[in-house]
Amino acid sequence: MYLSHSAAKRPLWLRIFYAVPVIGWMARDVMEGDRANLYFLLVTLVSLWGIAILTWGIPGLYIPALASVPVVFVVLLLITRG
Repeated sequence: MYLSHSAAKRPLWLRIFYAVPVIGWMARDVMEGDRANLYFLLVTLVSLWGIAILTWGIPGLYIPALASVPVVFVVLLLITRG
């Protein structure tokens, strides 16, 4: 079995991440697949958040929002650095 040129050029951490069964497959599809896969991912994430709200109520709404605070903070720092 031969590796394609794109697989050989990937860094080790990315190859390990892509090897994770479900998350890696979806990430590889979004990064290297059709552009529509990004929209499918966004619809999936919003649907999962809605299911969490329906299942657990207010904590299902708050916990993902609180978990995104450090991510947004890092993005704002990266934006200010130029």
